[in-house]
Amino acid sequence: MNDAKKRQDEDFVLEARGITKNFGGLRALDNVDFSLRRGEVMGLVGDNGAGKSTLIKILTGVYPADAGEILLERQPVTLRSRQHAKSLGIEAVYQDLALVDTLEASANVFLGSEISNPLLGMQFLDNAKMRTEALNLLKNKLNIQLGSNRKAPVFNLSGGQKQSVAIGRAIYREHIKILVMDEPTAALGPEETEKTLHLIRTLRDHGIPVIVIAHNLEHVFAVSERITVLRRGRMVGVRSTAESSKTEILGLIIGAEEKEVVPSSGKA
Repeated sequence: MNDAKKRQDEDFVLEARGITKNFGGLRALDNVDFSLRRGEVMGLVGDNGAGKSTLIKILTGVYPADAGEILLERQPVTLRSRQHAKSLGIEAVYQDLALVDTLEASANVFLGSEISNPLLGMQFLDNAKMRTEALNLLKNKLNIQLGSNRKAPVFNLSGGQKQSVAIGRAIYREHIKILVMDEPTAALGPEETEKTLHLIRTLRDHGIPVIVIAHNLEHVFAVSERITVLRRGRMVGVRSTAESSKTEILGLIIGAEEKEVVPSSGKA
């Protein structure tokens, strides 16, 4: 192994090798390899039923793999649950964002990790501190300012602002190692989509590796360094974004490279 290749391999923050998952008689994943480098945005694409959601649920501790191994920072790990994966620094923002619409942004950022102060033997929420820390996080790490909406319930926020709040909740803990984003631009208009793509680039610039699952190849190419393609439960290619094209990736998704064998007519 040459020195450059060795350095690249040592830079992996996440490696999944030979991941296989069955649901009854259905093989959802078949011997899938996947890797993510530090400070990298990796696109994960494939048609419906390709196995993207199953792979991500295994990498975030929702499902156990039936076979294969996962290495986090070069160390083998067994992800026992979603909470266990979170404790190891693997966070996720799913398409539904899982926000409480009636709470303000800061309360959503700290949901499940509220800051409280003791008083007369009881714990009281420190809403002022949570609001200050949440707004500073959004401003300093994501370059998002809520302005007059800082105390408003999140149902008043735009789609891009809601996305930033969900990301803020995911990255608040300093030990975050990986962020998974499931269809982050789905149902967003052009302006909000561009803001979300900018958020992903900002996360990368802060050194947070991101896995982006998306159907829109334009968006994937806009933010990713590499793209992993799944088809029918198998990994069929990993491509450098700079050295590939949407046409090539689409061909891998639909299997266009599997050329039909045309019977010979016997004529010269």
